[in-house]
Amino acid sequence: MSSYLRSWFTSVPAAPSPPPIPKIEEHEPELDDDTDTITFEVDDHDDYDDTPPAFPALNSAQRIGTPSSSRSNELPTILSDKAAGLMSPPPVPGLAKRTPGVPVITSRSLYVPSTPNTLALPTSTTKRPKVSRKVQLAPGYGALDWANLKNSGKDLRGVDTLMRIPPSVLKQHNKRDDIWMALYGKVYNVTAYMPYHPGGEKELMRAAGRDGTKLFAATHGWVNAEFMLDDCMVGFLVPEPDPEPY
Repeated sequence: MSSYLRSWFTSVPAAPSPPPIPKIEEHEPELDDDTDTITFEVDDHDDYDDTPPAFPALNSAQRIGTPSSSRSNELPTILSDKAAGLMSPPPVPGLAKRTPGVPVITSRSLYVPSTPNTLALPTSTTKRPKVSRKVQLAPGYGALDWANLKNSGKDLRGVDTLMRIPPSVLKQHNKRDDIWMALYGKVYNVTAYMPYHPGGEKELMRAAGRDGTKLFAATHGWVNAEFMLDDCMVGFLVPEPDPEPY
């Protein structure tokens, strides 16, 4: 028994035989005996036709309605949607009555003309222009002449020092030859400026002897009065002092 088991464990199974290697067979092409040329066997078909296919196709929509006798000589016909059996697009409202150069107005249109078929002027050009309050100044009394007068060193204030001026003192200087006015808290002696004022002496007299800040801002608030009348300043506008008790 032991010899049998020893032989069973020591025995090696035989390796499987490899599969056979395929061989490639080479065949030389047959040569024609007379011409020594290579010939191949080709199936003969009598139904071969070298004619190109028809374009458009014979059963296409382009050839529908064209006589059969003239199909080969005429160009293909492009049919409309109706002839081809397709649904036509919906009509555009007002297209038949459209006038060249005038936009079509529909309920869904965003164009809303202010005046139909006309070119309306902008609103800014239809307003009545403002009447200028400027007057014709005498020769030698322009803006440059006023600047030259300020730089000449002439006394335009008429006072020695700046003062605290209440409204009761301000209203005393309301004559053409002695006119004071308050602008933005400062008091100016504009007597010398009277003939240089572009609005004329009449407009300047409207603020004579009182606070003309509101009138000045409404008439020409963009003008720098502090720079223009700096050499005419006489003081500051202050409230009226409290009355002395008895």
